Amino acid sequence: MTAHTKVQIIEYNNEPAFAIIPYEDYLKLVPRGNDEYIPNEVVGLMVKKRYNTIKAWRKHLGLTQKKVAGKAGITQAALSQMEKTENELRNATLEKLADAMGLSVNQLTD
Repeated sequence: MTAHTKVQIIEYNNEPAFAIIPYEDYLKLVPRGNDEYIPNEVVGLMVKKRYNTIKAWRKHLGLTQKKVAGKAGITQAALSQMEKTENELRNATLEKLADAMGLSVNQLTD
């Protein structure tokens, strides 16, 4: 936070409970990586269309199976199989897929 940050303290039962700061200062405090962030649109595809996480992310990012498979070094048929099932993928496979889509492994795991 900057030296000139105005902080508003909200009390509950005469005790400090919350501190409100300007949004710009909040952004400086939030970690830069979006390792845990999953957009509402991805969750929507998982719920409404019953896509697994990999397919939902791929669709959300507007990527084809061919492009993701090529970047991940796997066949399109293998990726298609991964998108149809809810099986546990090896960490190495998740790392390849995450890399291919510009995501973190945490974003691909439910």
